Amino acid sequence: MSLPLLQAQSGDNPFRDEPGRSFTMPSRFYLDPEIYEREKDAIFYRSWWFAGHKSQLDKPGRFITTQIHEQSIVITRTTDGALNAFYNVCQHRGHELVSGSGSARLLVCPYHAWSYDLDGKLRNAPNTADMVDFDKCAFSLKSVQVEEFCGFVFVNLDPDALPFREQAGDLEAELRHYCPSIDNMVYAHRHSYDVASNWKVLIDNFLECYHCGVAHKDFVNLVDMKTYQSQTCGIYSSHTSQGASVNSSAFKFEKGDVEFGYAAWFVWPNLTIWVYPGEANVSALQIIPSGPDRTIEHLDWFLPTSEPTKQLKDAMVYMDEVLQPEDIGLCESVQRGLRSKGYNQGRFVIDNDLSELSEHAVHHFQKMVVDALDARLG
Repeated sequence: MSLPLLQAQSGDNPFRDEPGRSFTMPSRFYLDPEIYEREKDAIFYRSWWFAGHKSQLDKPGRFITTQIHEQSIVITRTTDGALNAFYNVCQHRGHELVSGSGSARLLVCPYHAWSYDLDGKLRNAPNTADMVDFDKCAFSLKSVQVEEFCGFVFVNLDPDALPFREQAGDLEAELRHYCPSIDNMVYAHRHSYDVASNWKVLIDNFLECYHCGVAHKDFVNLVDMKTYQSQTCGIYSSHTSQGASVNSSAFKFEKGDVEFGYAAWFVWPNLTIWVYPGEANVSALQIIPSGPDRTIEHLDWFLPTSEPTKQLKDAMVYMDEVLQPEDIGLCESVQRGLRSKGYNQGRFVIDNDLSELSEHAVHHFQKMVVDALDARLG
């Protein structure tokens, strides 16, 4: 049953399944702490979450951690090459086991030194040998689903969730088309940003290029906007252009054998993946809620080697110093505007050709939010 907070309120216009007739989600969906709290269980604890890359788990004993709201998860690579993921919490008194990333033969709790094999089994619990009815097998780490996909590592806290690959449809084929060497990419660099905006504002912004000609002069100089297309496909949407300017004001590159301009994808609920023209590259921008009006973004770059070439450095600088600041400024202004008494909802701008100016992918995302929250908006 929907919470009263999520039902249509006075002044709300209907959010419809048909994009061309639909109003956007009301402002409170980006502002209200109760909605933010409901999203944790309804969205993030039931969806596949980007946790890292296989190159960060390239040897037995490697581990990485990720944080999904209050839930800390550790992912390990065992001696037989298997990936495992567990809640990152000792089964004795609840202390977190590890932080960050590293390499270890055992996961050892820093509180009372309970230790666990990389497959989650309790190896040793000091001073328990004489305890009555103490069964080490009952104190294994609690596992979560983990899956590798085109080198990316995803976890899901829902034990009943369908496999990521099954949900992802044609995403793998598209990634391999635009980055044929994706299996050979390694982690190279991370940029991080603290944004004064709700996470959904940032994704709304990514999903349309209606604003590109106004706000991203270098981007539209790089990308052939006449061939720019957005297509929605289940849990993801694609955003591609078939041409790019080697003499763009964004960064320079040698065209070589590259026959496309730009490709990017949104993957539900909070991941965007990018492939820029030029030398082989793929980047992942994860949009992580940290409050109703705050978001942390991690932009990770995956390249043929951990040391970028001059061309790839230029692309990374463009993303970090030009495109990201432009988008962050836009989104922070939208977040301030959503608090205005003079605004509650807008209309999706949809054209018949679903061109680069159309906002159908934004509607696709907002409908996923509305459906996940079981909202009633008219």
